[in-house]
Amino acid sequence: MAQHSQPFLAACVQLRSGIDRRRNTSAALDLIAEAAGKGAKLIATPEMTNIIDRDADRMFAHLEEEAGLEEIGAFAEAARAHGAWLLIGSMAVKIGQRRAANRSFLFSPKGELAARYDKLHMFDVQLPKGETWKESNVYQPGESAVIVETPLATLGLSICYDVRFPHLYRALARAGAEVIAVPAAFTKQTGEAHWKTLLTARAIECGAYIIAPGQGGLHEDGRETYGHSLIIGPWGEIIAEAPSDEPCVIVGEISPSKVSEVRSRIPNLSLERLIAVSRSD
Repeated sequence: MAQHSQPFLAACVQLRSGIDRRRNTSAALDLIAEAAGKGAKLIATPEMTNIIDRDADRMFAHLEEEAGLEEIGAFAEAARAHGAWLLIGSMAVKIGQRRAANRSFLFSPKGELAARYDKLHMFDVQLPKGETWKESNVYQPGESAVIVETPLATLGLSICYDVRFPHLYRALARAGAEVIAVPAAFTKQTGEAHWKTLLTARAIECGAYIIAPGQGGLHEDGRETYGHSLIIGPWGEIIAEAPSDEPCVIVGEISPSKVSEVRSRIPNLSLERLIAVSRSD
């Protein structure tokens, strides 16, 4: 595992994507440029950067397979032009008849596609106030976790609802992830209750930086997301936070050497034991 020591700036781009892919891409590119202008060398956008549309028929009428998604080329060129690592938190990608992947794309500063990650855990929930989601009706879950060695830091990938499955983050941390991305489109209801708590817990228990760019506000398809993008340090400290659900950029410093400090101070990753559960009636 590579040892990283040089601090760098990371940015979260907060969006309010709608049903028009080209308009969403243009809005994202503007904020990516703003983040690069602030000196960010790792820039992350939220889940479903390219489209948010809960009408599956309408979405699939305007969605293509990966090779046909013109926004991939636009984001690759943005990474190259800005000389930054660019994580497109996720995009909807057609993979079959009425089936899509919720897929992250990481581009290098050369504009090369360095990694993909398909969301592992589908948001199939029934919330209070009658709010119901069934992502598995449309999206195919991924098969494996992903970490990427970059010159900046070892980056672990996840998406939104994954954050409620701590074993994924432990696996990423044990595999060497120093920074873990959690791009999201958290509902307003669950965001108000759990967003900051869950992300802070993942940072503390893994001794890792968390970068969590979110979607925010009332979207064209009628859903409402929470926003409040976050960058959190390995000791659980809030480094940067978006103040609302409005589209914006937040920037914070990442110091990979602090990850080693925290993990040596509280070596819970190395001391973890597998637990056998016995049942007593």
